[in-house]
Amino acid sequence: MAHESVASAITAVLADGNTLHSWAARMPHAMALQGRATAWRVTLTSGEDVVVRHSAHGGMLAGLTGDVFLSPTRAPSELAVSLRLRAAGVPTPDVLAYAIYPVFGPLVRADVVTRTLPGRDLPDAWRAATDAAQRSAIVQAVAELLCRLRHAGAVHPDLNLKNVFIMPTSGGVEAAVLDVDRVLFGEAQSATAAYRNLIRLVRSARKWRQRDGLDFDDPEVLMPLTATAGPERAL
Repeated sequence: MAHESVASAITAVLADGNTLHSWAARMPHAMALQGRATAWRVTLTSGEDVVVRHSAHGGMLAGLTGDVFLSPTRAPSELAVSLRLRAAGVPTPDVLAYAIYPVFGPLVRADVVTRTLPGRDLPDAWRAATDAAQRSAIVQAVAELLCRLRHAGAVHPDLNLKNVFIMPTSGGVEAAVLDVDRVLFGEAQSATAAYRNLIRLVRSARKWRQRDGLDFDDPEVLMPLTATAGPERAL
């Protein structure tokens, strides 16, 4: 599957017997992006700057299941979720293409191509902030993202700091959400959904404090985020 703007470029890569991810890894100016697995930021022949990610499982069973999924994988779901989130006003990258490769029987592997966003992930943006005003702008952007997810009734099972992306705008910064393939939808404006998102983000912030000393979990930082789940919720 490919958006018409990149269809020719994607088809040309696959026609040479490449997978999208292996092709991206060999590009001379590819930039490695570390997450669950290495993704690659490259420029297609169409001129589009994209991120090419190889789908892989996480969690306790990752060592067993690796990168093999039951067809059709999560890729079609990621496209559908991305479109629904964007329609609801939640910033998230455009899914431009995906490719599914047969392994055996119903088992397949997949690559997903998304449009590159300007900016940097939340931990990098937080470290780069040089004063209290910049940090306050990041916190407010993250709080707004949580509000938008609540408005959409969206629950992100892996909402961690690396999956929040801070983008510059003409008026300051805006936060987008990444890796949305497992996002679930329920009732709009659900306080329960908002609380589940908040708890996951706070847990991630505390892990980053313990592991890297990142101070995004300070009480004055978390206060505006806590308010997005409503006054009836407490951390």
